[in-house]
Amino acid sequence: MKILIATPEAVPYAKTGGLADVTGSLLNEFREMGEDASLILPLYKSTRENFKLFRTDKVIKTVMGETSITGEVWLSENSDRPTAYFIGCEELYGRPELYGTARGDYPDNAVRFAFFSKAVLEMCTSLDIRPDLIHCNDWQTAMLPLYLKTLYAATDFFKKTATVYTFHNLGYQGLFEMEDMKYTGVGWDYFTPEGIEFYGKVNFMKAGLIYADLLNTVSETYAQEVLEKENGFGLDGVLRQRRDDLYGVLNGLDYNEWNPEQDALIPARYSVNDLRGKAQCKRILLKETGLGDGKSPLFGIISRLSGQKGIDLVADSIDELVSLGVKIFILGRGEAYYQNLLKDISRRHKGDVFVKVGFEDSLAHLVYAGCDFFLMPSRYEPCGLGQLIALRYGAIPVARKTGGLADTVDDYDSAAPKGTGFLFSDYSSSALKGAVKRALSVYGDRKKMRKMISDAMRADFSWKKSAEKYLELYKKVIEKVRT
Repeated sequence: MKILIATPEAVPYAKTGGLADVTGSLLNEFREMGEDASLILPLYKSTRENFKLFRTDKVIKTVMGETSITGEVWLSENSDRPTAYFIGCEELYGRPELYGTARGDYPDNAVRFAFFSKAVLEMCTSLDIRPDLIHCNDWQTAMLPLYLKTLYAATDFFKKTATVYTFHNLGYQGLFEMEDMKYTGVGWDYFTPEGIEFYGKVNFMKAGLIYADLLNTVSETYAQEVLEKENGFGLDGVLRQRRDDLYGVLNGLDYNEWNPEQDALIPARYSVNDLRGKAQCKRILLKETGLGDGKSPLFGIISRLSGQKGIDLVADSIDELVSLGVKIFILGRGEAYYQNLLKDISRRHKGDVFVKVGFEDSLAHLVYAGCDFFLMPSRYEPCGLGQLIALRYGAIPVARKTGGLADTVDDYDSAAPKGTGFLFSDYSSSALKGAVKRALSVYGDRKKMRKMISDAMRADFSWKKSAEKYLELYKKVIEKVRT
């Protein structure tokens, strides 16, 4: 099967978030399974500076509104089967960041990614690449299925090519002003409620949801939640119309990177059969943060600091949580409001709450290794990566029962007893505190806690399982397109 994964980012070439891990890991799994798979992404300034790439003689010229844009095709390896293709255009992608700066998104993102979506197809025709399946990811590639059904509908070149569109978070849709419609390359007859118009704006994600042959998101529960008005971000009606074409496949975890038995970034390694290293990691983390002598349970949070992540619940609950005797370590960055709120909390609860605004990879590894529990009280969570890492490192998740959290954390049953974490349903501070109290009751029983850690560390969320499910979807949609 010839698979082309179109994505705005992928490890190791460019990354701002979990999307890069998903696309990069999927590619590696597909190749190990013998599939003819490749990535295609924009050639950002950082990628060009940090990787040895090969420029082809292929030039892409396309009209975007009143402007003609020229791009070049680059390869990761000088071969007929490169790992990745890149669309180079210094005017659009030769910038310090991928999507914008601290001051906001780049104002021409509509042009940048409409061009990229079209350039993917132009590259295929230029190099005579005929994919069986193009896997599009997030709003930055969502125009591609629309272009296949319109601008390229008259050609036989893509007649047998199917598209899968994955939305990783429905909260980020690629919304642009009505004036940007001229840059899409399709007529104004598509700027309608039945097309890509969305409350007077152009919605790139909506194009993918309407025109892709099959839709996918990153957990089975999230695939059901987005059909509801409260979780659909205004697109629930579109998704309900296509519910028969919508599937959920959990993201996986790269166990080569996240493995406490071989993690070079933690001070002491450990395994499910020998947890002495984990105890040492906790002692070191506590010493560095002044959070006590190790007798109290340590809860960790590694998160983007935003309303989605339930930081408000943590803030509302903090006084009672501290009164229960817990210690809390928070690592993350995000909205200024939450950063300032957490800094104030850490000052009020010095010695009980430690907040580090920012992100350090080595510190994140230490937090997963050193914490007893891992808090994820998300308002919504399409899949989530933190709980998968926490399980592997024996940090028991305390999480809200939503999206991928519901699909990956087995809620503790005291009657059995069994489970890999503690879930709560209501989005409220009282529900969060209730789950923490349940966790503390198990923490006080050494035997039960040891079994939970063992079960958590043995949970399998490898990428191979996810890749196999994606291949099943690919085969399904290819057959659909060709019959």
